[in-house]
Amino acid sequence: MDTTTTTTTTTTTTTTTTTTTTTTTTTTTTTTTTTTTTTTTTTTTTTTTTTTTTTTTTTFYPNQKCFSPAVTLIPDASILSSPLQFRRSQDFYIVSIIKLNCNLSLSMKTGWTIQNCTSSSCLHQLAIDSRIQTTFSELYIPSKILSYGLYQLMLTVTMIDFPHIFTLSFVYVRIIPSGIIANLVQLGTPLIASGHEQDLKLDPGTYSVDPDGYEFNASEWKYEYYCRIYGLYMFPNLNGSLLPIDNSTIDPLNPSCLSNRTDNLTAWEYSNSIKSSLTILSRSLQSNRTYQFMVYMENRLNPSIQATGYLLVQVKDIFSPVIAVGCVISTMCVSNTEFQVVNPTTQVALFSICIGNCTTIQNITWNVYYGLSNSSSNVTQWTLFNQTTTYQNIWFFGINTTNFTATNQLFLSNPELHLWRFEVVYRFASETSSSSLNFVINESPSNGSCSISPYNGTTSSLFTISCPDWFDKDGIKDYSLYSWTTDLSKRMFIAFSAVSIFQVRLPVGDDLTYEIDLIVSIRDKLDCITQFNLTSVIVIPDFDEINDLINIIQSSSNQITANSIVQLLSSKNQNIVAQVLTSASQQLNKMNNENLAKAISSGIPVTSVSISSLNSQSYYTTSTLFNMSALNEYNKELNSQANVREYLMSFIMNLVITTSYSIELQSSTLVQLTDATNQLTRTALIIAADKCLQLTIALYSMSTRISYEDVQTAAIQLIQCATNVLIAVNGPLQQRTIVLDKDLSRATALPDDYDTDLESEWSNLNLFADGNDFSWETTSNGRNIYYQKQLAHQLISQVNQIIFLLTSSLNIHLNIGQNTIMNTSNVFMSLETQTIESLKNKIIQQVGNSQIHLPSTFYTNITNNQIISIRSIMEPLASFGNSTVESNTNLSRSISIAILDQYQNEISIQTNLSTNPIGIIIPRDPNLIISSMILQNVLSLNSNPHNQIFNLHYVNITSALTVSIHFEIHPLNTNLAYLFIYKFDQSPQLNSSLNQIDGWTLQCPSNSTNESIYTYFIDNKQTSGHQSIIFGLRELNSTEMIDYCSNSQLTNPPITNEAE
Repeated sequence: MDTTTTTTTTTTTTTTTTTTTTTTTTTTTTTTTTTTTTTTTTTTTTTTTTTTTTTTTTTFYPNQKCFSPAVTLIPDASILSSPLQFRRSQDFYIVSIIKLNCNLSLSMKTGWTIQNCTSSSCLHQLAIDSRIQTTFSELYIPSKILSYGLYQLMLTVTMIDFPHIFTLSFVYVRIIPSGIIANLVQLGTPLIASGHEQDLKLDPGTYSVDPDGYEFNASEWKYEYYCRIYGLYMFPNLNGSLLPIDNSTIDPLNPSCLSNRTDNLTAWEYSNSIKSSLTILSRSLQSNRTYQFMVYMENRLNPSIQATGYLLVQVKDIFSPVIAVGCVISTMCVSNTEFQVVNPTTQVALFSICIGNCTTIQNITWNVYYGLSNSSSNVTQWTLFNQTTTYQNIWFFGINTTNFTATNQLFLSNPELHLWRFEVVYRFASETSSSSLNFVINESPSNGSCSISPYNGTTSSLFTISCPDWFDKDGIKDYSLYSWTTDLSKRMFIAFSAVSIFQVRLPVGDDLTYEIDLIVSIRDKLDCITQFNLTSVIVIPDFDEINDLINIIQSSSNQITANSIVQLLSSKNQNIVAQVLTSASQQLNKMNNENLAKAISSGIPVTSVSISSLNSQSYYTTSTLFNMSALNEYNKELNSQANVREYLMSFIMNLVITTSYSIELQSSTLVQLTDATNQLTRTALIIAADKCLQLTIALYSMSTRISYEDVQTAAIQLIQCATNVLIAVNGPLQQRTIVLDKDLSRATALPDDYDTDLESEWSNLNLFADGNDFSWETTSNGRNIYYQKQLAHQLISQVNQIIFLLTSSLNIHLNIGQNTIMNTSNVFMSLETQTIESLKNKIIQQVGNSQIHLPSTFYTNITNNQIISIRSIMEPLASFGNSTVESNTNLSRSISIAILDQYQNEISIQTNLSTNPIGIIIPRDPNLIISSMILQNVLSLNSNPHNQIFNLHYVNITSALTVSIHFEIHPLNTNLAYLFIYKFDQSPQLNSSLNQIDGWTLQCPSNSTNESIYTYFIDNKQTSGHQSIIFGLRELNSTEMIDYCSNSQLTNPPITNEAE
């Protein structure tokens, strides 16, 4: 029997209709819509609440186990007469929370439709723009796509295996105008300089902007212009009504700006009949005065639509080209009458352009002022900020260029100051001209509080976050939740919500106390943030839940639909899915670390099962003999957890990408999912790389609309994701991690097209054999390596694309001299904007002792003052190459440097290898097992058979590639000193008559490390062309030790003659 139940939320009324046959009771609350069934009468109940409208259509069968999903839309607006309102220039999204009620299947299909509405109905379905993705559970509407009007956004959730079971939910949305930005001059610059002998053109008809993306039509508006002498008078008015410049009425208290001409000529003229442009003629404004002009614009068709623009003009004696100033990221500079609004947590990046004859520019200087407002005169008093030189290239960048940046530290370090002016001064051969932008600090949300309940729970518990009563004049945009345990700088993104009350699942707390700290960021619609610290809560791991999932996946049980983790993941809500994936990943990561520690303690070499992070120390190992049963147990746990990780990874692809918060949330989840690089199958790697690239592309697309700080936060997560993917795919190839069972079985399984594809790679045994060895074991391993290499090449290409896009996204926000550093346990990346000249003798420090040293002299095809970017990256593992015989890189870190032009093209530099090489110090994995030290007798006695003073040793350094040599010397007596000498290709000799050595060093007690070890390094430049090295050591006597170890200016080594 078919039953259709429609629940509509209206006012606080309840209507009940009863008929005979089957009883269906529908109950609507503020969070869910549920349907229950019995067999008696039919009762349809319409209840008033604040949820969305949901229509549930279900066909009932005896012993039915599947029912319609319960759907809640957030934010909700289920009444046609009270829709949500969004400006056309504003992105927005609708979130759905879907609870499935089916024990037989969790497969569902979601789809959105959009209909045009009148005040009474919605009948016309729109052809949806391709930029709107309609197949996800959440709907994201980018700005400037929907036209003004009223719309119904409808979500249909259908059970794939039971297509007759579905749920309809919808909200109503009205798209409204954002309001015209009235600009009197180009870029809307609020303060310019103009010469007394110059005409001044004010042209709001040309320079005004419609932020909704439509072309501004000057003929649709009326224009009125006003002027006052700034700092002396108010705008002329009569009984409070402002007098435009073409009104002849005189205000005796506030004289007109344009009544001072002595030649009786016209002071101004309109450029056209609609008055969209006004020219103030030369000699109409007095020198050494500042004037304020205002334009009031009114829409001809709808007088309620208005706009106002302001301009300050400093009049000088001589001709001054007009300088226009604007914001690099226009969305970060929202106009507010005479000021631009800036958030104290974001940097300000400005650019300037010279309009007119600008061929003789000699110098550009930016000045910073802070302001105090005088309310009685409506004038701001500006004071020069006198610390710009002190903080140059710290807070301020580009002080002498067309572009200028002030970091957020300027605002955060001066919270008592709310008004700022950034002025640019152009100096020409015979005159100067200036312009400026004025900023007011945006007030953050206030007067609210946040709370959490309960105060303790497990990783499967629901915690409710409540943040009532927050106020902001611009309106509250959203709430976001972060967590951390011991280090605030490593806080983790948990959730974001458009409503003030929302529920979350939290990751496990601190290892010792299970305590977790939480902070809520409340953001207004101009992206200004207030942070509120919540009470710490206790979150313990729910091992039963994760172990149940592991067991079900291992056994391929059909009971997987009953697992609570799987049910939550099937909701496709990015907050829910990300929270569950993060929590499960953290527990898997901990289990993996414990499994590794157990294996290593059982004698399994650490370098064969894991890759050390960049900041890790050498892993403590015992002398325990290798235990095969321990290795088997490790492999069992490894593969079990890898299978679960691959299963979890599949759910990340079903999440829609909406805002920068969405990118941060999903990329943070990916970092956790890919953290155990030894547990990532090829399938998991493909999913992770694809999603990481999608998120990076999305970040790049919005990098010109969001703050530098938001770009940097997301970039840190994305570069970690990309690095984890590279480490994981290279681990088995470099023999640093164990080949996973699932990869091996897939490599050896017959492909689906085996019978039809006669040229299948799988059938070509020559690709997989080892010489003439065509055994099953050899070809199976060969197949796995072959497919692993193929994937490695694919992922390297994707990661390079990710790095390119991240570099481009960050470079948009970086000024000359400015840099950004992303330093995590698995990757170090630095990006700096400089001139090519600054590269000379530049040293780039990375993690530990890794270093890149550029030479003092090099050659390139670009000019010295051209702006370039310098990018350096360090990763824990070098990528697998084709020269494994000649070059052993499996225990080496990876270091790269790129010099890029403004279009991200790599710039090559040429150096003289013999005199000015590029020096790169690449560390090894700290768990590299080094051969035991050789005990040597280095006493300076002639008691050996050949009466040699030095104890000499030979090392073969023959190699197809150049090598570097590292010496570590551990003296048994740390109070003595030693002389170290060496010679390439023959024995060194050092006495009063012979000095045949290539190098020497003194090893005094003051030079040893904390472990009492002396170190010496010979780079590959010195070893090039040599086949061997012979080194010698001898102990210094007490006199030599006193004379030489206390002398830091030595140029020659101490000499003791050999015995005759």
